[in-house]
Amino acid sequence: MPRMRHSTTNAVKRWKSGMRGTDVDQGGLFSYVSMEQRIPPTHPLRRIRALLDEALDSISRDFDRVYAEGGRESVAPERLVRALVLQVLYSIRSERLLCEQLDYNLLFRWFVGLSMDDRIWDHSTFTKNRDRLIQAGVARKLLRRIGRRARREGLLSSEHFSVDGTLIEAWSAVKSMRRRDGKDDPPPPGRNPHVDFHGERRTNETHVAPHEPQAKLFKKSAGQAAKLCYMGHVLMEHRQGLPVDVQITEADGFAEREAALTLLKRQGRRSGITLAGDKWYDTRGFVAACRELGVTPHVAQNLRHQGGSAIDARTTRHGGYLASQRLRKRIEEIFGWSKDGRALRKMRVRGLPSVAFMATLTIGCNSLLRVAKLLPDPAPA
Repeated sequence: MPRMRHSTTNAVKRWKSGMRGTDVDQGGLFSYVSMEQRIPPTHPLRRIRALLDEALDSISRDFDRVYAEGGRESVAPERLVRALVLQVLYSIRSERLLCEQLDYNLLFRWFVGLSMDDRIWDHSTFTKNRDRLIQAGVARKLLRRIGRRARREGLLSSEHFSVDGTLIEAWSAVKSMRRRDGKDDPPPPGRNPHVDFHGERRTNETHVAPHEPQAKLFKKSAGQAAKLCYMGHVLMEHRQGLPVDVQITEADGFAEREAALTLLKRQGRRSGITLAGDKWYDTRGFVAACRELGVTPHVAQNLRHQGGSAIDARTTRHGGYLASQRLRKRIEEIFGWSKDGRALRKMRVRGLPSVAFMATLTIGCNSLLRVAKLLPDPAPA
């Protein structure tokens, strides 16, 4: 027993030997550590920014085309694009919250290109300059520049592709729809009024959302609720599962097949390539259109379709068909990442041009993130 008390007493003494620090606010007037030193050398945003800056430098002339030569100097479009990329990567829900993060987050300031003392612009700057970015085609050109860099590194396949579509919920609600003939009652007053439309049949032919007429009522399967949606289409290559092209359309039953043909025609090489897809693409018209372009359709067979499948054993007997059916499911990973708190889950902008810009930028950020991980490490200085 005396030994136990002695050991306990020594432990308490050792524990109390440290001196208590004082909590004193010492606000320094100067900082001698640069922001570049505060970012770890192995931080993933370093490689992402290097790849993004390379793509932005190649579209500098497009920025010059949409901005005036004189007048008051505005926020640099490169900084706006970098900030939007941060919003997508970190799932920041609004431009207002993004500007708040830019004000005190040193990592975000470094990525955008702001110094410690630079003043943050107002959140409305994104809205006022979005039309310029759309006019310059920034989102699609970024996706293409990143694809070119990946192709130079041998990361992209130029022969085997997959295509699929997904619904993008619009910002407008179903209860905001009005009759096209104008015979419905005026909406109740208030910001979010109660609207009872039970028992009333609403279709795209009879009703429209006044603030977003291009959003259509649509559902992809029976038993689901119809919502105002757009439709996004992605073309993915099979070597690394990277998105190479995006198309945003209105939602209807023919949009997926029409958009798939449009995405195929944009590719420089059309003959000798394969295109995988789900059963929705197994129609005689789509299969015939692919073969006219010199594309081998590796779509899944829809044996329950009236008249049978448009794909026969001449295609399904090859091992490449089974490989395409296995790899095409990776396109769902792109959709899953883009809907995890990001724009493809629910749009926060209105109008097909703005929706296409944000959706293409989101898919481009997915490609940017993955290509930055796949690129080899830079040579040491």
